[in-house]
Amino acid sequence: MTQPAATEERADTEPQPGFAALLRAATAREHQQAEQSTFMADLLGGGLGVEAYAELAGQLWFVYRELERAGAALADHPVVGPFIDPALDRAPELERDLRHLRGEGWRAGLTALPATEAYTARLREVARDWPNGLLAHHYTRYLGDLSGGQVVRGIAERVWGFAHKGDGVRFYVFEAVGNPAAFKRDYRARLDAAGAAVGEAEQRRITEEARFAFRLNTGLFQDLGGRHRLGA
Repeated sequence: MTQPAATEERADTEPQPGFAALLRAATAREHQQAEQSTFMADLLGGGLGVEAYAELAGQLWFVYRELERAGAALADHPVVGPFIDPALDRAPELERDLRHLRGEGWRAGLTALPATEAYTARLREVARDWPNGLLAHHYTRYLGDLSGGQVVRGIAERVWGFAHKGDGVRFYVFEAVGNPAAFKRDYRARLDAAGAAVGEAEQRRITEEARFAFRLNTGLFQDLGGRHRLGA
């Protein structure tokens, strides 16, 4: 009769996963769908030309410009503020890549696709009405760039002959982040702290927003795929 009680006591003392682990697990499906989009598979498989890669950089520029504007405005926010770090800023690096890919006049003719407009509109909306929600977008973008983005960089260097960590792939190069592995560990620790601060209900809401952020990213890839069909 004592064994069930002892088992229950051990279960109660086991450490519970932090918010970072919960967020990663809850968004795994959407994350995989974004990574396995047809456009990205065709692009990184060498089936699409460098113009499709440049178009991706251009659409991401709209996204990061909005995300980093919102982040700068919320630098003193108690939940979002600890995550805002100029070392992460990607918009200037995307501009550098686009100058390399399309020349000094890269901005002329660059327009946001419908999915990109929906993405940036959502970033503005959460920054204005629900700042905690921006954390979901910050997480899905930057932690992905520091992880799977490095695989993309290596493939892009090989497929299109960009210099190692040079112009054309600067978006994926975090020169101001000295130790990416340590940075990601610290980022996850900050996520755990933020989750504890906001409570379970808000954690669930942020998690749903992160899932939505991945879907917005997938929508962007789908729009790009409509422009650059393999073999078209």
